[in-house]
Amino acid sequence: MNGILNIYKPKGITSYDVIRILKKEFNLKEKIGHGGTLDPIGEGVLIILIGNMTKISSKLINFHKEYIGEILLGVKTDTDDIEGNIIEQRPVENLKEEDITRVIKSFEGEYEQIPPSVSAIKYKGKPLYKYFRKGIIITPTPRKVLIKKIEVLSIDLPYVKFKVLCSKGTYIRALCRDIGEKLGCGGTQNSLIRTKVGPFRIEESVKIEDLKKDGIEKYLIYPSELVKIIQNF
Repeated sequence: MNGILNIYKPKGITSYDVIRILKKEFNLKEKIGHGGTLDPIGEGVLIILIGNMTKISSKLINFHKEYIGEILLGVKTDTDDIEGNIIEQRPVENLKEEDITRVIKSFEGEYEQIPPSVSAIKYKGKPLYKYFRKGIIITPTPRKVLIKKIEVLSIDLPYVKFKVLCSKGTYIRALCRDIGEKLGCGGTQNSLIRTKVGPFRIEESVKIEDLKKDGIEKYLIYPSELVKIIQNF
């Protein structure tokens, strides 16, 4: 079996949990991987590669990604998202909507982003989250990321919802943190939905329950179809 699946990853499980579920449910012996991880707190598009398609994972990872995120302003956590421990709180009552919009729009373009200290980035061969679990905080090296487009969807303080199109390697948790810092109140990611990975959209994604009910073949995108999708993108 060779092809890819556009899976709707639910909130609360890891990207590798999805792979484990598929392997067990369908007794897959082929190689299986994904085209870019999505944090457990996140939901939405997760591209799963099966068989020979695992060889093109680097191409899929290079696609720009689109997210709908929500920031909780006035709160800083040690993981840069709402599941972490609160380390600082500041008032947000005096923030003006026009200032929030202006600051968020100022992140469009290329900027140096420091990834979260809790991530899969490796340090001395081990992912940072393993150090974090032992109480060792390691600050990753800043990396250039591209925020191609960002727009505010709603402001209902202390919450701000936004949509962003960004390059590979962009951490939305870190973006939420940086927006909060620039506003002077701090911020953390409250929720996250990945709506696009290149040409693959959330509207066309399949839930794991439907996959179990209908079988993989119904939703598998075969290599010949994948070529056409990428060419037309």
